[in-house]
Amino acid sequence: MEAEPVRFLSRELDGRLDVARTALAAFVGAAPEDLAFVTNATSGVNAVLRSLPLGHDDELLTTDHAYKACWNTLDFVAERARARVVVAPIPFPLRSAEDVVGAVLSRVTARTRLALLDHVTSPTALILPIERLIAELGRRGIDVLVDGAHAPGMLPLDLGALGAAYYSGNCHKWLCAPKGSAFLWVRRDRRTEVRPLTISHGAGVTRADRSRFHLEFDWTGTSDPTGWLTVPKAIEYVGSLVPGGWPEVMATNRALALEARALVCAAAGTAPPCPEGMVGSIASIVLPDGPSSDIAWRRPDPIQQRLFDSWRTEVPVMSWPAAPHRLIRISAQLYNERGQYERLAEALGKELATERAPR
Repeated sequence: MEAEPVRFLSRELDGRLDVARTALAAFVGAAPEDLAFVTNATSGVNAVLRSLPLGHDDELLTTDHAYKACWNTLDFVAERARARVVVAPIPFPLRSAEDVVGAVLSRVTARTRLALLDHVTSPTALILPIERLIAELGRRGIDVLVDGAHAPGMLPLDLGALGAAYYSGNCHKWLCAPKGSAFLWVRRDRRTEVRPLTISHGAGVTRADRSRFHLEFDWTGTSDPTGWLTVPKAIEYVGSLVPGGWPEVMATNRALALEARALVCAAAGTAPPCPEGMVGSIASIVLPDGPSSDIAWRRPDPIQQRLFDSWRTEVPVMSWPAAPHRLIRISAQLYNERGQYERLAEALGKELATERAPR
């Protein structure tokens, strides 16, 4: 692109995007024409929510495990339209996926317009029973927007069969593509309704060889599309690292995450907070309550800071649902090994003991 930007952007980019989109579509079980590249999953969620023609007293349903950035978007569009955000509280720890289904369906009303649901929750690292939730809500005439930020590369996907109206996912997490690479999938019957966050030249162009959906999302102004174009190579490369390809990648990471969860639970002195069937490549563990109630976004819990400063271990410790309640969330990828989690467990146990010691 930098060597010859006019050639690249004006004559080559469409074809390169189509090649990348086709490879990604095959990986996530989608038709390429229903897939658009975006910079992150939150951008995809924003594009959908800000495209919806909401009415006064419409209800937007989500859960209290929703990613806060997307929850903020719900609040924004609801306030603007004088609609209402309804939050279904899901217990955590929880006993089974039935707790999730019951909690969500209990908040459905005749005014529910759309449900925003995480495929894998960010703070609690739960795999929600998304297929069943989509089916149950669909029978009630409710569209589902899935925040699938963590799912691609962690879970096998078949978006064409899933039944959601919209699905937004990241490629920079478990696919290991560069940051800035993500996608929005829109079901065919909803595609004409969804517009990108930036309206640009694509909105005024008519071409027989490209849909308005791609014309608008593929060009929202001059930017660097490198992250999108590297997605096929990321899929190919990570899948080549083990003999069984991507199914083995996912199974290996999940097995390590479960093994690590057991080690960290023992160090924290708390029980596993959900069944193994709701865990993928990340897992959250409940910690004893912290000493502070003043933990804010992007300001780490003191124990997270000490783990980094004293043990050179970076792991998120989150106030959830609110301080002083805390979770620690671990992740597993092919480059991790059991010894790293043993060191984390040792460090956490000692830091928790120090925290509890009388001063």
